[in-house]
Amino acid sequence: MHPLEAVQAFVQERIFPLEARFLREGFAAVEPELLALRQEVRARGWWLPPLPPPWGLGLGLGEFARWSEVLGQSPLGHYVFNTQAPDIGNMEVLLRHGSPEQQARYLKPLAEGRIRSAFAMTEPERPGSNPAWMETRAVLQGDEWVIHGHKWYTTGLEGAAFVIVMAMTDPEAPSPYARASQIIVPTDTPGLVPVRKIPVMGEEGQGWMSHSELRLEGVRVPAENLLGPRGKGFAIAQERLGPGRIHHCMRWVGIAQRCLEMMCAYAARRELAPGQPLGSKQAIQHLIAETKAEVHAARLMVLDAAHKVEAEGAERARVEISLIKFFVAGVLQRAVDRAIQVHGGLGLSDDLLLAFFYRHERAARIYDGADEVHKTVVARAELKKYGLEVAL
Repeated sequence: MHPLEAVQAFVQERIFPLEARFLREGFAAVEPELLALRQEVRARGWWLPPLPPPWGLGLGLGEFARWSEVLGQSPLGHYVFNTQAPDIGNMEVLLRHGSPEQQARYLKPLAEGRIRSAFAMTEPERPGSNPAWMETRAVLQGDEWVIHGHKWYTTGLEGAAFVIVMAMTDPEAPSPYARASQIIVPTDTPGLVPVRKIPVMGEEGQGWMSHSELRLEGVRVPAENLLGPRGKGFAIAQERLGPGRIHHCMRWVGIAQRCLEMMCAYAARRELAPGQPLGSKQAIQHLIAETKAEVHAARLMVLDAAHKVEAEGAERARVEISLIKFFVAGVLQRAVDRAIQVHGGLGLSDDLLLAFFYRHERAARIYDGADEVHKTVVARAELKKYGLEVAL
C-alpha cells in the first residue's frame, strides 16, 4: 500500500471514530486517545511529515500538500501527526531562523510533541491584513527586551509553553517592513496576561484550537530571545505565510472533499419516499457535480502553486499563492454550505461535523489575508502587464 493510502486508511479507521465524542464533549474528552495515536504515528515513521530529518519525515511542499488534504478531512488529523497550526509554522521558523540554543530549548520539545506553542501578531486596534502596522513595542534595555502590547486571535495560547510575539523594535525605520521583529516569550513570564479565550461563532475552543486575547505589560525576556535578525519580523512572517497558505488551502480541500463524500453518501441512502432516494433528484445531482468540479480544480491549483514555490520560491509564486487563498476558501465555503443543504436539519445539528466546519472555517476568507487583499494582489499583477500600476 502506498504510504498516502495507508495514511488515508489510518485517518478514516482510527481518527474518524473519535469525532462524535469530540463534538459532544470537547477536545479534552478524546485527548488520551489522540496522544496514543500520536505515539502510533511516530512508531510508523509518519511523524512531522513536512520537517526534514531528524525532526520529521522530510516531505517536500507538494508531497506534504497531498498529506495535508488527507489529514484535513478531520479536525483532529493534523494534531495526531503534530502538524497543527500554529505549531508547525513555529517549528519551520525556528528551524530556519532559530539559534542553536533556541532550537534546543524550544524546537526540540515542540517537534517531539512534548509542548505546544502560540503565535501573536494580530491586534484588535489594528487591521490584521497589515502586519507592518502594529502598536506592540519591544525596547532593548541592557540585555533584555521589554514588551508592551495588546494581541488577540493568538491561536493556541491556552496550554502553550511559549508564544512568538511580533513587536515593533525599530518604529522609526524608513521602511515599514523593517520595523518589526519576532521575539520568543515563555508563557510563564511575568507581565504576560491572558485576558480571555475569544468565543468564535459561539465556541471558545480548547487548547491548540482556541484563540486568545492577551496583554503584554512590561514583559521582560533576554535579548537572545530575538528570533532571527532584528527588523526582519515582517520578512520572516511573509516567509512563513507562503508555505503556510499551501498547508491551509490543502487542508481546506480535504474538508471540501469530506463534505462531498458525506453529501454523496447521504443522498444515496436518504429516501424522500419509498424508492425515491434523495440522489435521484436532479437538483441534488447538480450540487454534487458542481462540488466535485470545484474541489478537483482547487486541488490542482494548490498543487501547482506548491510546485512553483518549491521551484522558484514563495516570492515569485506570490500571485499563485493569492489565487489559491481566495479561490479555495470560496470552494470550501460552498462545499460546506451545499453539504448542509443536502443534509437538511441533520446538517444543522452537531450530530455531524458539518456545523463545526461551518462555524470554524468561515474564517478561511479572513485570516492569512482577507479575500479582498489577495484579489487585489492578483488584479494588480495582471494590470501591470498592460502598463497600469495600481497601488495596494
